[in-house]
Amino acid sequence: MTTAPQHPSEGTRRNRPAPVLAEAARTLAAAGVTSARAEAELLAAYVLEIPRGRLALADGFTDEQLDGYRALVARRSRREPLQYLTGTAGFRHLELAVGPGVFVPRPETELLAGWGVDQARTIARAGGRPEPLVVDLCSGSGAIALSVASEVPQTRVVAVERSPEALSWLRRNAAARAAAGDRPIEVVAADATDPALLDELAGRVDVLLCNPPYVPLAVAVPPEVADHDPAEAVFGGADGLDVIRRVIDRAGFLLRTGGVLGIEHDDSHGAVLPGLLAADGRYVTIVDHRDLADRPRFVTASRLADRPPPGAAATWQTGSS
Repeated sequence: MTTAPQHPSEGTRRNRPAPVLAEAARTLAAAGVTSARAEAELLAAYVLEIPRGRLALADGFTDEQLDGYRALVARRSRREPLQYLTGTAGFRHLELAVGPGVFVPRPETELLAGWGVDQARTIARAGGRPEPLVVDLCSGSGAIALSVASEVPQTRVVAVERSPEALSWLRRNAAARAAAGDRPIEVVAADATDPALLDELAGRVDVLLCNPPYVPLAVAVPPEVADHDPAEAVFGGADGLDVIRRVIDRAGFLLRTGGVLGIEHDDSHGAVLPGLLAADGRYVTIVDHRDLADRPRFVTASRLADRPPPGAAATWQTGSS
């Protein structure tokens, strides 16, 4: 991308940011983009190669930059994801490369990742297990796995993904974070529902995290999701629980006694998913957590030593994050 010259031309000064941004925001709003002004500013900052907070101090767009900016706004108005246009998605403390073929990580998933970071850090500080083992199933871009590896460097992290397209983004992000000094994660090309998944780690996993496909098939999703996110990373069967049911079963095999599980879910699953964990019989301390919009968002549980006797009931509760 061509950067603005140090001494702006008359053409540059004519293309002041304020009216250009106002026009872009109107275009995006008319197209149904919810955060139109914010996204207009983010695209402008991307084109001008400056932080968003410095837009008010920018000299303006060159004619070439203005053409490029308007082309990006036009693409966004057709509901192409913002992250595909800029090539990156912010997630907790990371900037991840994303594009066609991989699910764009969402802000609400930062809550599950943060819970996983806290669990791994607590285990490491306890001293009994100086190198916690964390597994991230349905890893996609690697957002959860790489956050744990970055924030708890003594942790061994294994990221599992089956999609060849998503795996290319996952490996790219993993390599970038390793080059930046983070502890390398282990990338495994496999299906999270494989009944033999990670057999070698049976009974050894401290923390298992999963942001699976969980949207029920009949649910209408925004154009950014319907037209761009991979369907296999979004939809989880008729009730949204096809993958989750099998993850619950496999997690019971992989987790050590006292190991913990965290699964993100659809906001319609706030009672159903804790119920599935309770019915499985291998989990206790089942808590459903709400997101910042007060919607049920992810469930956590701990692994029992063995299944309880027939008729014994696990309890679960709602929580907040």
